[in-house]
Amino acid sequence: MIEDQHSTVEEAKLARTPLFDLAVAQKARLTAFAGWEMAVQYRGLKEEHHAVRNAVGMFDISHMGKFLLQGKGLVQQLQLLVPSNLERLQPGEAQYTVLLNSAGGIIDDIIFYYQGENEVGEQRGIIIVNAATAQKDKDWLLSHLPSDLHLEDQTRDKILIALQGPEALTSFQPLVPEDLTPMKPFTHRESKVLEYPAFIARTGYTGEDGFEIMISIEGGQKLWQTLVNAGVTSCGLAARDTLRLEAGMCLYGQDLDESTTPLEGGLGWLVHWESKGDFSGRSVLEQQKAAGVQRKLVGLQMEDRGIARHGYPVLFKGETVGTVTSGTLAPTLGKAIALAYVPPSLSKVGQQLVVEIRSNQYPARVVKKPFYRSP
Repeated sequence: MIEDQHSTVEEAKLARTPLFDLAVAQKARLTAFAGWEMAVQYRGLKEEHHAVRNAVGMFDISHMGKFLLQGKGLVQQLQLLVPSNLERLQPGEAQYTVLLNSAGGIIDDIIFYYQGENEVGEQRGIIIVNAATAQKDKDWLLSHLPSDLHLEDQTRDKILIALQGPEALTSFQPLVPEDLTPMKPFTHRESKVLEYPAFIARTGYTGEDGFEIMISIEGGQKLWQTLVNAGVTSCGLAARDTLRLEAGMCLYGQDLDESTTPLEGGLGWLVHWESKGDFSGRSVLEQQKAAGVQRKLVGLQMEDRGIARHGYPVLFKGETVGTVTSGTLAPTLGKAIALAYVPPSLSKVGQQLVVEIRSNQYPARVVKKPFYRSP
């Protein structure tokens, strides 16, 4: 659950997305998050969460970093900064991956959308990054990419809306001229939404089908209001957090950081060892793969009434062996779940552990991720 820090942060220091006034008009409860004043709830966490699982909901994610990149050899240069093979992408495809430092630590988890080449042979792509790390990511990219590659930061210039749930396509299709049905997960296209040029991706952070739409400020404001009028549930950061955790998705800054490698964080599938050459941190990851990791991110399900939260100790036979990184009472499952780092020897499904909650000990067991999978 994302804590409400609004009272501890001076309002004047917080940025606001172009949809802020619409959130206020909807009487959203606001909170400070990553330097932005955002809606944490509209109608309530459970109602918003279940709307996405059972019908459709939408999120203002305009605070996320939006970088447009263009230049000759763009993909080849990005290859050096991530462990995934971006060269296998065709225009209109996307890759979830991580930016790595020289020690194999995760600078951020990102999505790269490859848009192909223009008429002069320059490759184009979009990178979406986390709000809290947007400036750090931008600085890293600028310092590691050749100067002839152009990076345009559109974080403040574009609205980004996530439309998620089993009825996302039904709700969105009337607003777009092209048939969106053939779009597969992790594909994208440029089109028009309500006659405004827009970038449409079939991606999300909820474990459900859906779309992420990047559009101009005017177009985005009209899109949001149109969807509100059509009965789409507005959702805040609280529901976004419970949805992503049920789906076993990591939150950067809690579950992942620069001291975490993909092999430790359960993202080893992003490391395409055989199909690409050198990349930042590869030698460190190879050593870690050979020697074995010292900790692994696992899913926990509480077996009692306690709810594990970020930072709570994980115990085995009375000794602290790990730490909870994310935890909540999962609305879909009706059970308390968590992510935690534990030694590999204690990471097998079914392993019995204990979480210490306010000096009391509550039993938990390791379960398979994701906790929830959309039918």
